[in-house]
Amino acid sequence: MFDLFPIHGGVCAPEGFSADGIAAGLKKEGKLDVAFVHSLFPAKVSALFTTNRFAAAPIRYFQGLGEVFDCNFVLINAKNANAMTGAEGIEDIEWLMERLKHRFPSLVNPVMSSTGVIGARLPKEKIEASLGEIVLGKKEGARAAQAIMTTDAFSKEVAFKVELPDGRSFCIGAMAKGAGMIDPAMATMLCFITTDADVPENRMKELLQKAVHTTFNAISVDGDTSTNDTVMLFSNKASGVYEEEAFLMALERVMHKLATDVARDGEGAKKLVAFEVSGAASEEEAIKAAKALTTSLLVKTAIFGEDPNWGRIASTIGSSGVECDENRLRIFFGEVLVYDRGAILFDKTIEEKAASVMRQESFKIHCDLGIGRGKFTAYGCDLGYEYVKINADYRT
Repeated sequence: MFDLFPIHGGVCAPEGFSADGIAAGLKKEGKLDVAFVHSLFPAKVSALFTTNRFAAAPIRYFQGLGEVFDCNFVLINAKNANAMTGAEGIEDIEWLMERLKHRFPSLVNPVMSSTGVIGARLPKEKIEASLGEIVLGKKEGARAAQAIMTTDAFSKEVAFKVELPDGRSFCIGAMAKGAGMIDPAMATMLCFITTDADVPENRMKELLQKAVHTTFNAISVDGDTSTNDTVMLFSNKASGVYEEEAFLMALERVMHKLATDVARDGEGAKKLVAFEVSGAASEEEAIKAAKALTTSLLVKTAIFGEDPNWGRIASTIGSSGVECDENRLRIFFGEVLVYDRGAILFDKTIEEKAASVMRQESFKIHCDLGIGRGKFTAYGCDLGYEYVKINADYRT
């Protein structure tokens, strides 16, 4: 076996990685708005991206370089998505990358990632003017995580050390941003993962895909899939250590922590809810039902109101298109059974117990369809007044 320990440092925790956040004037009041992640050692990078047909320019630029390639630097900006900007959007990135390489000749295939308003040209001159503030060796992961925030209420970073039975070890760290325009169609936010593990080049993409299935692909805030969704994995092999089972578990732990942080931080949200569906005809059916529950406006507003309206849960499952039967269905709020295979158990005592579950900051709603063995857990949040306010004023 192996041991997994939480450590400090975020993306800077693995050997050879550095990061920082700087202010380029994209946000008001001199706030940090541009970040970078750099590897001192040669690194491989692989990524997963949005399924939105209008993928942003940074994604198309990255895809032009290959699936897995040498890369030791990513530049990230907030406030501007560089999406729906056509050929000019890619040209703006090329212009910036050339200036980066001129300033820092050690950079290898630098790439870019962006988040913010869709449909506006990248403020490349402002970003270019800030490049002089970059110090490649700086280990300020927390500042980098802060710089990439948009409507996030808090920054999101995590790191682990993995120790193998023979005493060898490696580290993995990550940071993410995301609070709105979140619906699982890959990763639904920006996430940057660094590791000094010696991950085989031909395994990077598959491992990312495995880990994303139950983490970023299992969350939703508002049912909208961004044009910029990105998960990047950088491996610089500095530790010389790799054990696949240990690495995959560490990768899943990192991604699960950040994914649930994103769901918890849904714009204006106060509650994180795990929607566990079991007894489905297949895993695909369980996924379909669980994700329907995360995006139902009626379910989300009931959560906001702390109202254990189990009828909305049942109705959403029934309309999701999965095989189901009201005489086989069981619904739980936490451990409180409110509906049992055709029997309504919702008296005043049960209602109050279910309501007390919903008053917690995080809880589980479990639906057993009683059909088969398929199961899946998706993560969502409540939807309240603040979501409308934030998004009504987003461009101002």
